Amino acid sequence: MSHPVGAEHGKRARDEQIESVGAAPPQTQATSTKSKQDDALELVVEARHSTILTPENNARVLRKIDMRLLPILLGIYFLQQLDKSTLSYASVFGLVEKAHLHGQMYSWLGAVVYLVQLVAQPFVAYILVKVPLGKFLAVTTFLWGLSLTCMTPVNDFAGLLVCRMFLGLFEAGVPPAFIAITQMWYRRIEQPVRLGSWYAMNGVVYMFGSLITYGLGHIHSSVFEPYQIIFLFFGLLTIAFSVVIFYFMPDSPVQSKFLGEQDKLLTIERLRMNQQGLETHLWKWEHVKEACLDLKSYFWFAFTFSISIPSGGISTFGPLIIEAFGFNQFQTILFNIPFGAVQLVSTMGGAYLATLLKLKGPVIALLCLPAIAGCVMLLVIPHDGHHNGALLAGYYIVSVYPGITPLIYTWSAANTAGETKKKVVNGIVLVGQCAGNVLGSNLYTTTDAPLYRRGLRSNLAMFCVLVLLCMLNTAYLAFLNKKHEKRRVFMGKSAKIVNHSMQAVGSVEGDKIEGPVQIAVAEDNAFKDLTDWANEDFVYVY
Repeated sequence: MSHPVGAEHGKRARDEQIESVGAAPPQTQATSTKSKQDDALELVVEARHSTILTPENNARVLRKIDMRLLPILLGIYFLQQLDKSTLSYASVFGLVEKAHLHGQMYSWLGAVVYLVQLVAQPFVAYILVKVPLGKFLAVTTFLWGLSLTCMTPVNDFAGLLVCRMFLGLFEAGVPPAFIAITQMWYRRIEQPVRLGSWYAMNGVVYMFGSLITYGLGHIHSSVFEPYQIIFLFFGLLTIAFSVVIFYFMPDSPVQSKFLGEQDKLLTIERLRMNQQGLETHLWKWEHVKEACLDLKSYFWFAFTFSISIPSGGISTFGPLIIEAFGFNQFQTILFNIPFGAVQLVSTMGGAYLATLLKLKGPVIALLCLPAIAGCVMLLVIPHDGHHNGALLAGYYIVSVYPGITPLIYTWSAANTAGETKKKVVNGIVLVGQCAGNVLGSNLYTTTDAPLYRRGLRSNLAMFCVLVLLCMLNTAYLAFLNKKHEKRRVFMGKSAKIVNHSMQAVGSVEGDKIEGPVQIAVAEDNAFKDLTDWANEDFVYVY
């Protein structure tokens, strides 16, 4: 720990807790702990000794966690975005004409994925509390890969719509599960880069997905159309990867097989700083009620709704927007690659800046500015064939916006505690995202080509709304911190807390705070499955 006195205090408190629990009969201890306490606390009790976190062992365990989790998470999200994007790739290779899509039909094929996910989120929230996360991801990945594969022989709107519905249903649990996994394995200061890294797969999909599609589009077959080859290839690839997930993705730090007992204890000690708990598998209706009464929940909904309106439209109609500049189908696919490169840079750059500044709201507002400029360029520059370079530049500038979504995810995740409340809030976040994507993809229609003014104007408005939301939400979080300070004083604690979850292990930044300071180890609250409202030691981050 970064403060020796705090470390010794934490060790003594945990040892005392272990001794007191150890005095109970074994069967009583197990039953009581499992029914009331977090799985992490149960492991500490069973180990019958505590541990001290140092910069060295923290770095070693973090490296182990990254090496096991990130390749799998990046792979899953890459395939999810790739499979979702196959519709836009297929549209360039004749899907619209072959399936006789007209009017709003193509728009609904894009929107139905998010509409189904919107309906599914309450059920997903409950399931994620109850089931092992690793196995959940393996099964859902297999099922959505199967759904995509089934799109291969379909050549009409009704069949495509049904397949896309199942694709959306089985993909519905991926973002909330990923957010839950990030909360479960990483300290709050580490979360922006990890969330950003898997979300950055959007940009990688635009680059490598476009290149792979470019190659698949050149395959000449007497059996399959080019768009059918695209569906078949990516569907089978996803099914194959689900086997990897099943065997190598751990369910939780407590259940993981790649960590020894000592490393599991160190992982738990790392998470103690978050004041968010780890895992209980208990559904608590009081957490649901609190999530619904918490103003933050509606801010997170508004954030994801606002950013998903442009996301839903551009992700579905992006290639068609480029094609409207006057390029052929292969040029369109290739010109989509820089769009992904800008996404990748903005997503990781935004995550790194948020980690450096320990602030998320201002970074979100900053990323809105180039997106606003890009929308203006696409609206005012003439589409006359003489300004294609400028139009492409505007399109690429807009592509900074994907860096915003993972910051919203991590801002929400870092400011929510309590097992059930975390899952419910994640569901609310994803409901906002799905609703925005449904609306966004329907604000663009093929009849609006080539200017797509309605969609671009709505995108411009939403980016401006996001800047306002950043200011309002930051003010509310500051209010909640002041409220917790007053509560701590009333309970006889120090008003100020050194929030070590936002500091590097071994940091002494907390010593710079004037006046009496309480070290935020708070062993009595960290793994009691308390919500952020109920835990006076919880510190909200901006």
